[in-house]
Amino acid sequence: MFTIAHSELTQILRDRSTLVTSFFMPLAAAAFFIYYRDVLERFTSLGYLAAVLVLTIAAFSLYTTVVTTLAARRQNLFLKRLRSTAASDPAILTGLVLPVTVISMTQVGLILVAFAVVSGAPANIPLLALAIVATFVMMLALGLATAGLTSSSERAQITTLPVSLGTIAVATWVGITGTESLTVVKRALPGGSATELVIQAWNGGVLTSDSLMLLLPTLVWVVVAVALAARLFRWEPRR
Repeated sequence: MFTIAHSELTQILRDRSTLVTSFFMPLAAAAFFIYYRDVLERFTSLGYLAAVLVLTIAAFSLYTTVVTTLAARRQNLFLKRLRSTAASDPAILTGLVLPVTVISMTQVGLILVAFAVVSGAPANIPLLALAIVATFVMMLALGLATAGLTSSSERAQITTLPVSLGTIAVATWVGITGTESLTVVKRALPGGSATELVIQAWNGGVLTSDSLMLLLPTLVWVVVAVALAARLFRWEPRR
C-alpha cells in the first residue's frame, strides 16, 4: 500500500495541472476569504467562513483530485496492472488516495490555523476536528463513487462539477440563511449538516450533544456513496 502511495505522490508532484487546479487554486480561494474576513463577517459569521474553507479544500483538493486520479489510472491500465500484483483491492485504492488525502488534510489544518491566528480560536476544537474528518470521509466516498462514472481524466472535469460546486453552494446557502427554515432539506443535502457542524464548532453556543446529531446526515451520505462506489467502480477502462 505504501509503495503505491509513494508512487502516486510522485505522480501528483509531477502533474502541474493537478497541482494548480486542485491545490493552488483552493489555497488562493482560502487566502481570499481570510483576507476579506472582516468584510464578509458583516453578512455572516466566522464559523461560516471556516466552513467554506473546509468545504473548498474537501471539494477541490480532495474530491476532484481523487476522481481525476482514479480515472487517469484506469485509463492508462495502471489499475489493471496493480490488480495483477499481490496487493488487495482495498490496499490498492487506499494507496492511490492516501497521498491526496494527507495533502488535503494538511492544507485544511494549516489554513484553519492561519484563520484562527488572525480571527480568534474556535470555540470547540475537538468538535471541529470531528466535523472535518466526517466531511473529508464523505467527500472521499463521493469521489470513489464519481470515479466509477468517469471514463477519463479529461471527463473528470465535467463529472466532478455537480458535487464540487453543489457542496459549496449548499455551504453558502446554509451559512448565510441558517437552518431555521427548510431545516430537513438543508441538512440532508451533501455538505449541509457538515457546514452547520463546523459553524457551531467554531462559533460555540450550542451543546456538543446537540451538535453531534448533525453527524448523522453526513454519515448517511458516506454509506450511500460507498454503496454506489461498490456498484459502479470499474478496474478496466470504461467504453
